[in-house]
Amino acid sequence: MHSRITPLLLSLLFSAGATAQKAPAYESKVEAAVNKVEPQCIAWRRQLHAAPELGNREFNTARLIAAHLRKLGIEVKEGVAHTGVVGILRGSKPGPVIGLRADLDALPVTERAPLPFASKVKTQYNGQEVGVMHACGHDTHVAILLSVAEVLSGMKSELAGTVKFVFQPAEEGPPAGEEGGAALMVKEGVLDNPKVDAMFGLHINAQTPVGEIRYREEGMMAAADWFHIRIKGKQAHGAEPWMGIDPVMVGAQIITGLQAIVSRQSELTRNAVVISTTMFQGGVRENIIPEEATLAGTIRTLDKNMQKDVWERVERTAKHIAEASGATAQVTFTSKTLVTYNDPALTRRMLPSLQRATGNKASVMDARTGAEDFSYFAEKVPSLFFYLGGMPAGKDPKTTASHHTPDFFIDESGMKTGIRAMTYLVLDYGNAGSTKK
Repeated sequence: MHSRITPLLLSLLFSAGATAQKAPAYESKVEAAVNKVEPQCIAWRRQLHAAPELGNREFNTARLIAAHLRKLGIEVKEGVAHTGVVGILRGSKPGPVIGLRADLDALPVTERAPLPFASKVKTQYNGQEVGVMHACGHDTHVAILLSVAEVLSGMKSELAGTVKFVFQPAEEGPPAGEEGGAALMVKEGVLDNPKVDAMFGLHINAQTPVGEIRYREEGMMAAADWFHIRIKGKQAHGAEPWMGIDPVMVGAQIITGLQAIVSRQSELTRNAVVISTTMFQGGVRENIIPEEATLAGTIRTLDKNMQKDVWERVERTAKHIAEASGATAQVTFTSKTLVTYNDPALTRRMLPSLQRATGNKASVMDARTGAEDFSYFAEKVPSLFFYLGGMPAGKDPKTTASHHTPDFFIDESGMKTGIRAMTYLVLDYGNAGSTKK
C-alpha cells in the first residue's frame, strides 16, 4: 500500500501554515467594520427573504442593490443579463481586478419555515400558481455582498486594485425560452472592462456548521445536464395491448436501463455520476395505450470525458430499448452548467485568508453532485468558490432540511463569517504584491 496525503491532512497542513502567518495590519479595521455592518446584513437578508423574486424577474432586488451601491459611491451598471447589477470600486493603490459574485433569484417553493419574515409571495410559474421562496440562500448571498461593498468602500486606502461586484440573476435557470444567469453575463462581457483577474464566490450551506467554511481544489460541484426522451409507439385499446406498441412500458424499461449506466457502466471510483429521471408523462385515459410518452431528468458528472461518455450511453440505451419493442426514441440534451472548478494555485494561495476568517475552521470537502452556474465565470478566469456554514450549532446535517425544500433554514450568525471571508480574500489578494493597474 502506498502512503498518500489525505484531504484532511492537507487541510491541517495548510491550517498550520495559515496560523503561522503574521496577521495583516488591516485585520483590526476589518473586524470592526464587519461587526458594525452585521446588523444591517441581517436586516437586508430578512427584507429580501420576505420579498423573493424568480430568475430574470428580480426587479425590486436589483433596485435595492443599485441604490445602496450608489450610496456608497460605487460605479453602477444595471440591466446586465436582464436584471443583473454590477458595481465597480477602485482602490487607492494599483492592483488586480477582483470579481465577487452573489446570485439574486429565489425558487418556486412554498415556504413552511416558521419565521416572522417568511415569504408569503405567490406568482405564476410554467402556467401554475406557486409560492416563491429563497429556499437556497441567495438572499444571504446578496446581503453578504452588499455588506462587503460597505466594508471595502470604507477601506479604500487599504484596497489595492479594483473590485467588481457581480450581482447575478437567474442562477437557478432562466424561464423557458429565455437566456440568463452567469452564462449570459459572461456573454455580455461582465468579465471585461475592466478585465477580471480572479473571481470569488460563496454559497451558504444548511448542512455545514455555522462559522465554518468548506472548499475543494479542482472539481467541486458537478456539471448539470438535462435530458428529454420522446418515445413513439402505436396507440391501442388497453384491453388489446398486442394491437399497439406501448410507449409507457418502453419508458419504464428505459428508466431501468439508465440506472444501469450508473451502476454497471461508469467508473465511479474515478468520479461520481448521477442520472435521475424526474418526469414521466404519457396517456390521457385509463383504457387507452397512448401513442407517445416522454421522459425527462438530469445528469450530473464531475469529469468532462465522463460527461461525454454518459451522454452517448443515455442516447444509445434509450434508442436500443425502444427499438427492441418496435418503438422509437428521440433523445435531446441541454447543458445547464459546467463543472464548478476551483483553480488549485488560487485555492492554495487564498487558504490562509479563509482560515483567518474562520479561526482555522476551513477544511476540505468531498465533491458534490449539486451544480452552480458560477462555473461559467470559473471557466474564463482563475476562481475560488466555497461553502459557508449556515447550520445551527449542535444540529445533525443528516436531519436538517436541505436546500430547495419548504423547511430550508439558515442560521443568520453565519453571514458574518461570509462578510469577513470575502473581505479578506479581496484585501489579501490585492495586496499580495501585484502592481497591475
